[in-house]
Amino acid sequence: MTEQDPQGRPPTEEELRAAYEAELKRIRVDDILVQTIVSLLNLGGRRAGLAPGTEDERDLDQVRTAIEGVRALMPLVMAQLGPEAGTLRDALSQLQMAYAQLTGQGAPEGGPGEPPGPEGPGAPEPGAERPGEAPPDAGAGPAQRSGRLWIPGQ
Repeated sequence: MTEQDPQGRPPTEEELRAAYEAELKRIRVDDILVQTIVSLLNLGGRRAGLAPGTEDERDLDQVRTAIEGVRALMPLVMAQLGPEAGTLRDALSQLQMAYAQLTGQGAPEGGPGEPPGPEGPGAPEPGAERPGEAPPDAGAGPAQRSGRLWIPGQ
């Protein structure tokens, strides 16, 4: 082996650092956000037990967290996604529907079920206040205030 053979030796720390720096120059924050959204949707589907063989991985708290994470990140990248936005919205909608069915909040004939959230069963009706507490929707966005499952296009 010759000492000039870059194929036969592992990269040096300096070479790794240079490659990392080049990647940081190329990549955009939007790319990482989209990658995170896709990862959350995929992991949420596994934690919902939707993929064959993942039923033993079911963790509805993790599914709820994945849904809320995607809902928080989507508005940050919607404009940059173009046609791909619909694909991600559809995947989110499917995950939300699976969550609603798994938690017994399935959609009644008249409309969609409640969104995943900390409220859970027995939560007060939207707008109901407890003495000494702020309204439950104080500071919430329109999707949270509606008490409805978000469905693309509606």
